[in-house]
Amino acid sequence: MTRTARRLRPLLGLVLVVAGLLAPMGGAAAHDGLDHGAEQSVVDVVEVNGLLDPVLLEVVADALESVDPAETIALVFQVDSRGSVVPDADVTALADLVLDSPVPVSVWVGPSGSRALGAVAQLVGVADDLGIAPGARIGDLGEPVLSAASHGAPFGLAAGSDLVDGTVGYAEAVERGLARPSPVLLEHLRGIPGFEGVADDGEGTTPVVRTRFHKPGLVDQLFHTAASPPVAYLLFLAGAGLLVFELFTAGIGIAGVIGAGSFLLGCYGLAVLPTRWWAIALLVVAMFGYAVDAQTGVPRAWTVIGTMALLIGSIWLYDGVGMSWIPLLVGLVGTVAGMAAGMPAMVRTRFSTPTIGRDWMVGEMGEAVDAVGPEGTVRVRDAVWRARTNRATPIEAGAPIRIVAVEGLWLEVEPEEGGARDHRSRRPRD
Repeated sequence: MTRTARRLRPLLGLVLVVAGLLAPMGGAAAHDGLDHGAEQSVVDVVEVNGLLDPVLLEVVADALESVDPAETIALVFQVDSRGSVVPDADVTALADLVLDSPVPVSVWVGPSGSRALGAVAQLVGVADDLGIAPGARIGDLGEPVLSAASHGAPFGLAAGSDLVDGTVGYAEAVERGLARPSPVLLEHLRGIPGFEGVADDGEGTTPVVRTRFHKPGLVDQLFHTAASPPVAYLLFLAGAGLLVFELFTAGIGIAGVIGAGSFLLGCYGLAVLPTRWWAIALLVVAMFGYAVDAQTGVPRAWTVIGTMALLIGSIWLYDGVGMSWIPLLVGLVGTVAGMAAGMPAMVRTRFSTPTIGRDWMVGEMGEAVDAVGPEGTVRVRDAVWRARTNRATPIEAGAPIRIVAVEGLWLEVEPEEGGARDHRSRRPRD
């Protein structure tokens, strides 16, 4: 699915720029005013935050391929990543770039709370230098992605290491010699040979190199964020919900524009991430079910089907990556509340705003969409309403009805002929 995601990125970027949703952005932001012609030596620091997706893969590869040994003394990757969602072949190619780098490659797993797990941990294990911050962890290597013959064992460990299915923290990593102590980034940089030199007065040390930070451009950051599991899930649901709402409106409004953008970004994120196709299909079925019942104005069988499809599809959406219960709960509760409760009311209001609370509705004719006995739904001037009738005069589906009163979004109706006298109506019967 990565190939599909790469094809979507240029198209989505063009759509967002043309729509004016983003300010002018580009790869120039990745180097933020850096002077490559400077004679002073530099240390390049590249932030790797989040799952290793096509965006981060490109950023890391570009940094490794464009490094200039004439001015750069080391390349440092600041890592906080729970794993990779790119093909193993891409991870292997990245490891080859690390091993072939003309300058030392150093990794700092920090700040506190950071992780280097899965295939990313295997990449970290082949770097020339590794530092770790207190509160950070490395491990959960999983199935080997890199060839031991070509890249060596990660961290120099045997195949049966406890890091394959477990992690180690700061104290254990330092004690076992897996990483050096680096509480903060500056402390890690000080451990790189050549980063500091003796001051002129002979007292203490001062840096003799510049630190140059690299980060993705804003457009790339947008796509990287969209490829986060909770963000992709919520964008997909929000975009689909807004598009369903737009189906019941006359013309394209702001909800349709926002919905289309959110839906496309959500689709990109789901294309990048390891998902189950049948779970995505269930989310689509859920939206279809809600759309069917939104026309009737009341939750029915399709709402139940849609809710069950939404629940199952949400829980089993991802294969191999996790999503916390908070975005899952937000997506489930928000979608059910919006589509099953809020959507019918908004649709009725959108279609029938001129008639709400107007006395001239009394006497209008329509037909029963389903049986009204004493409650049901009726159609009046192509708009579907909830309706009530006297228990003594139930109305069959398809039978003509007459409006006798309006109470909020409810209509009081009676059969075209033979309506019972109601204590609230004083008009004489024919």
